[in-house]
Amino acid sequence: MNQQNYSVILFDGVCNFCNYWVNFILERDKKNIFKFAALQSEKGYELLDKFNLPKGDFDSFILIADNKVFKKSSAAFKIAKHLSGWPKIIIPFSILPHSLTNIIYDFVAKNRYKFFGKKDACRIPTKEEKSKFL
Repeated sequence: MNQQNYSVILFDGVCNFCNYWVNFILERDKKNIFKFAALQSEKGYELLDKFNLPKGDFDSFILIADNKVFKKSSAAFKIAKHLSGWPKIIIPFSILPHSLTNIIYDFVAKNRYKFFGKKDACRIPTKEEKSKFL
């Protein structure tokens, strides 16, 4: 896998909220910067191993860009920089301490199944989306 050509977003494949954000990013990734893999997938486990990340902690989506790992609000800010439209309005908040922005992130992450529900199996990309998933 060549990290020079694209960045990878690892997400909780059974989380409805996470899948909403995957769709959101897919629609706004006009420069094809991102590819996706469920944290629970074979490719997800391979990348978690490669970057020495835990395999049981799915409370954060993970961005792998330029061979570096970004989690939680840091990942969200990095992703927003590359999306078209209104997501860019969150970028100024990246100057706040990550300990502060991660409080909000952690609250939503810990309650995401309760608030938004959970699927029985990981998301399966459509035929049109297949090239965007690892």
